[in-house]
Amino acid sequence: MSYMSVDTLQFLLFLYIQQLNKVSLRTSLIGEEWPSPRAKSPSPDLDGKANSQNKNWDDQAHLSFVQTHLSDLLELLLDPEQLTASSHTVHDSLLSPDAVKSLGLLIEGSIDRNRSVDSFFSLAIWQPLRAKSGYSKLSDMFSFNMLHSWLKNTLGLNPFGMSACLKFGKKLAWAQQVEGTTKRAKIACNTHMAPEAHKILIMTQVYKQTVAKSSERLVGAHVKLHRCCDSYVYLLSPLRSVTIDKCRNSTFVLGPVQATVNIHGSDNVKVIAVCHRLTASSSVMCTFHTLTPTRPVILSGNENLTFAPFNTHYPTLEDHMAWTGLATVPNYWNHPMCLGTENSGEKLFHLLAPREFHIFTVPFEMEGDTTEIPGGLPLPYEKALSRQKQKLEMWQKMMKEAGLSNEQKYYFQKLVEKEFHQWLIETGHRQELDNLIPTAASSKQTAG
Repeated sequence: MSYMSVDTLQFLLFLYIQQLNKVSLRTSLIGEEWPSPRAKSPSPDLDGKANSQNKNWDDQAHLSFVQTHLSDLLELLLDPEQLTASSHTVHDSLLSPDAVKSLGLLIEGSIDRNRSVDSFFSLAIWQPLRAKSGYSKLSDMFSFNMLHSWLKNTLGLNPFGMSACLKFGKKLAWAQQVEGTTKRAKIACNTHMAPEAHKILIMTQVYKQTVAKSSERLVGAHVKLHRCCDSYVYLLSPLRSVTIDKCRNSTFVLGPVQATVNIHGSDNVKVIAVCHRLTASSSVMCTFHTLTPTRPVILSGNENLTFAPFNTHYPTLEDHMAWTGLATVPNYWNHPMCLGTENSGEKLFHLLAPREFHIFTVPFEMEGDTTEIPGGLPLPYEKALSRQKQKLEMWQKMMKEAGLSNEQKYYFQKLVEKEFHQWLIETGHRQELDNLIPTAASSKQTAG
């Protein structure tokens, strides 16, 4: 039997920082929290309405929270005997090396102007900083007060966070302005200056467009997709993680994701991905075609989710899977796990019926060896595709044997084309096809 475990001290810190998104009813009434007129979202909805600030994207909110609650965070890491009866620290409290190592969940640092990133513990025991961090090599312990003072005076904004990426990152013209709209897509990355593990690409407010990239800028990057609407996004490179936040009526085709695909606050999105883990929260009518070695996690606030087998391939897919360390087995796409008491009483998800399953074709020419879906399909879905193929062959045979004249064939073809174009418009596929026609400007950016 295999067991999984987490570091207890890091788990305590993780639970504590969940308060970052906690809204107090009392303070909201006096305007100190949402809905507050001074806390407007930097990325309003496409209809122009302002929303409360998304603290998950706000590096300043993260810094302020840690600075404000620094004493409480450090006290969580103390041994119980070092706390007074009132649960407050005594003057000469000491923190163990394990306690300081656990702070690495929240804090990292650099001594070479951000060219590289070091763990917090390695900085805290570094000889030139010991006098400030309060580390004693003799006792192998840290002074609570000195460590608190050092952190209070030196903590700063994450130079590789989302706010910094939007402000100082390289702006990418991967999406064109849509005629008749006032909102412009914003795409930025920090890959030209960030260390390997801190590469970020942010794509926000992509509206009624198709964006497709297979780029070195994407390899190993943390990708944030925000407020994309009525769009098709293809990111065909191996990725570190992907967050899909407040998107709607869109399709996301992702290269293999080494860590987690997080879907939050989204409506009617389709995600097609090979990934280590998938989580969904506060999302409605979303469909996930996945190949994953872990059970998808359904968190709170979801409705009508659909899970289905991974249904696409592109020529370099298996090479990208090897880069991320992902294989075809095990595959738990069809065993979602519901977490939270509110998820226990109702059916929040279903598996896609085989008769509704279709292969998704990546409509781009690329070089590579992958020619089929890695690992194949579950037998019921394979049989469903065979039946679809048989129906098509029967239709073609019936048309061939109908004995229609050339004029009849012409009018019949026109009728079929008319119905097909009407179907394209009603389903939104017409826009998808139109967006695949390259413009002079976009063709120059293909390799960017």
